[in-house]
Amino acid sequence: MPKDTSIKSILIIGSGPIIIGQACEFDYAGSQAALSLKDEGITVTIINSNPATIMTDKVIGDNVYLLPLTCESIEKILNEQKIDAVLPTMGGQTALNLCIEADERGIWKKYGVKIVGVDIAAIEKTENREAFRQLMVDIGVGVAPSKIANSFLEGKEAAQSIGFPLVIRPSYTLGGKGAGFVHKKEDFDAALSRGLQASPTHEVLVEQAVLGWKEYELELLRDSNDNVIIICSIENFDPMGIHTGDSITVAPAMTLSDRCYQEMRNQAIKMMRAIGNFAGGCNVQFSVNPANEDIIAIEINPRVSRSSALASKATGYPIAKIAAKLAIGYNLDEIENQITKTTSAYFEPTLDYVIVKIPRWNFDKFKGANRELGLTMKSVGEVMGIGRSFIEALQKACQSLEIGRAGLGADGRQSRNLEEIMHSLEKPSWDRLFHIYDAMSLGVPVESIRKATKIDRWFLNQIQEVVNMENELRRYSLNNIPEDFFFTLKQKGFSDTQIAYILGNVTEEDVYQRRQALNIRRVYKMVDTCAAEFAAKTPYYYSTYEGENESIVSDKKKVIVLGSGPNRIGQGIEFDYSCVHGLLAAKESGFEAIMINCNPETVSTDFNMADKLYFEPVYWEHVREIIELEKPVGVIVQLGGQTALKMAEKLHEHGIKIIGTSFDNMDIAEDRGRFSDLLKELDIPYPKYGVAESAEEALVVAHEVGYPVLVRPSYVLGGQGMSIVINDEDLEKAVVNLLKNLPGNRVLIDHFLDRAAETESDSIHDGEDVHIIGMMEHIEPAGIHSGDSFAVLPPFDLSDSVISQMEEYTAKIARALNVRGLLNIQFAVKNDKVYVIEANPRASRTVPFIAKAYDVPYINIAAKVMLGVNKLKDFTIERKLWGYAIKEPIFSFDKFPEVNKELGPEMKSTGEAIRFIPNLQDPYFRHLYKEKSMYLSK
Repeated sequence: MPKDTSIKSILIIGSGPIIIGQACEFDYAGSQAALSLKDEGITVTIINSNPATIMTDKVIGDNVYLLPLTCESIEKILNEQKIDAVLPTMGGQTALNLCIEADERGIWKKYGVKIVGVDIAAIEKTENREAFRQLMVDIGVGVAPSKIANSFLEGKEAAQSIGFPLVIRPSYTLGGKGAGFVHKKEDFDAALSRGLQASPTHEVLVEQAVLGWKEYELELLRDSNDNVIIICSIENFDPMGIHTGDSITVAPAMTLSDRCYQEMRNQAIKMMRAIGNFAGGCNVQFSVNPANEDIIAIEINPRVSRSSALASKATGYPIAKIAAKLAIGYNLDEIENQITKTTSAYFEPTLDYVIVKIPRWNFDKFKGANRELGLTMKSVGEVMGIGRSFIEALQKACQSLEIGRAGLGADGRQSRNLEEIMHSLEKPSWDRLFHIYDAMSLGVPVESIRKATKIDRWFLNQIQEVVNMENELRRYSLNNIPEDFFFTLKQKGFSDTQIAYILGNVTEEDVYQRRQALNIRRVYKMVDTCAAEFAAKTPYYYSTYEGENESIVSDKKKVIVLGSGPNRIGQGIEFDYSCVHGLLAAKESGFEAIMINCNPETVSTDFNMADKLYFEPVYWEHVREIIELEKPVGVIVQLGGQTALKMAEKLHEHGIKIIGTSFDNMDIAEDRGRFSDLLKELDIPYPKYGVAESAEEALVVAHEVGYPVLVRPSYVLGGQGMSIVINDEDLEKAVVNLLKNLPGNRVLIDHFLDRAAETESDSIHDGEDVHIIGMMEHIEPAGIHSGDSFAVLPPFDLSDSVISQMEEYTAKIARALNVRGLLNIQFAVKNDKVYVIEANPRASRTVPFIAKAYDVPYINIAAKVMLGVNKLKDFTIERKLWGYAIKEPIFSFDKFPEVNKELGPEMKSTGEAIRFIPNLQDPYFRHLYKEKSMYLSK
């Protein structure tokens, strides 16, 4: 059936601010779907309250509404736009829940809007735990014994009949909110209460716990002709009991017998057909008993999910893009394969490589949080490694995590405490993977580790092989490693840093030079969805060690954009937004735009965003070899947050051109000591400060500058490790802690301007002119990290004198640092005097917010200025903001009920929303202003 021509305009509901459990994978899905529908000549309207995403940008939607995700907002849009259909499957649980609420209120019916991509009955069947369980029983698909409960009494009766251990799953929640295991009777009441409160319908499923069973996911697509294809099988490295968002996952499935896989496929297709006859995507989760391969269904989500983004990047098959076309009536065999351009989308991808996803956690931001992993998701982002083998992909994923690891081990970060290691194996936390390696290094047998972790023996044997290879390597010195063994080490994902560490007395550079001499170099393979059966047209690559290099280097002038790696607190989706705009600006300016990034959830790693995508760790060894192959005119580091910025020094040392502000000037801004010297020279006020390299020095400095003081390391993002200290005892603790975690880093101690107002400016400098993008005033006082503050654009309570001081200092600093591109400056204001706290010559968290509020493509302008193709005077900049825009931080404290909601200089918010108000009498603003100091802590 060809497309439904009655649909001329579609509303896509976004997922709102980023929270734990719902991150930028929905920005990716929504953006893909919007572009896919625009290709069909359909007018696309988007509602989403998140200003940091590409999805809410003019390059994606025809009409973008940055409004709260409520039925009132939906009605406002339907009164202003003629909408024929709504697509709610691209915005996670938030979008589905809003779609249901609007349906219950009769809004879609009133305005004649058709729901596409899913139907309400399907959402009901999959989200209502009892309806889902009953449906599975009816169609003959296995489920764990369970009972539904709407009250304490029913819950207790269910527990009595099923027996412990059991699991409590609330209905209609996301990211495992409120779910949990109960191992013994004494813990049941508290867990049941949590579950009943977490469910919007106050309903839970009490189910037998299948702990230690294996967990799998399948990604399905179906068209209106009832053709169903399986895009990808995904296997969880971790057994049942850990939320799939917190599990390490592998595609394709590695330890699944063919018979079991066929059975799982049949059941998944049966399940999708049973929940409704809509056309679109589904994610199905199964559990398999390792003893006899019995299969039970865990759940089915009738929408794109976190795993759909992963499966899209893993296979190169753009699930959201195809799902959007299916939603408007196309059949799979009528859509072209986006990769080959010669075959249809009615095919199942074949992988001749392995992908490994590892989640990224931020427990360090939540002091006192329970770090044990379970049914409630706690990770804030994820990375994906692609390799020819499981071990190569795993090591690359470890290098991508941004936690200072050079691979799976052998990097000086190992634990030797056997008691701590064995406890970690039984009670999984974020570092269990590394502890498995540590246990094997200490000689713990594979079978003992299997018993403690319930992880499949195949995976454990692979890790044991890594340990065996290290022991083998210790027999050699750098100059006598046999060439074939050296080659095998690199094939198994060992970084040069790991090899240098194992050999001892040699450097990473020595190892690199030695393998160059032996001609052991990376080659790049194409992700082609069809195991090279057909020629691929998409420039999407990963590295490995083999014969043929498939990445053909063009003779065009090239620019490499370094991405921001995994999402984490302090470095979120706003940097991906900046990278995408950097790519688009480079293409518009006549450059070949090349992206390097390892985050499967983002738009920057979409294979058709850059001219060439290298899905690789943003890790020096990988970046260096891509640069050597491609020979770009330069590398853009100021759009990818701290991840990219950390590469600047290495690039500078190796004579590689950094596009935009020079390394030395960025270093002045990052090095707190050098920066304060510059401010002194420019006669710009700043808080009194001193630099210390030990706790003793810190005490002397603190007494000189006077308490309270702000303690912070150089070169950090998101306020990592910062604290406000009010006495000697706290100061010693803070400094010792920082130097333990960041050895070799100097600690800066500033006098803290208590009760000062905090403000910031973002600007662009092109070498001649300075253009202030926007100035913001924080509602909260100084001392709460700017990412956790409500920021108001333009300022609401600053005198003309203060604003002119901010303008003057912005221009002075931009010129003194010879900035090319973006500059963010944070100020503190006390008694009408402006102090400069810090300056960042890079994209900041606030630029996307200002760009959306003023409706000006500031990143595009800044990127063209950085590239040297335009000056500021080439652009006509017209701001369109009526009233004020407020940047609202969004927190995920509900995932850590044991943590107090205290705010200080270290950032804790996971996302943000934008809220427009007409004036300062607005009740929303007045409420915020009243509470402005409530959560300030140290």
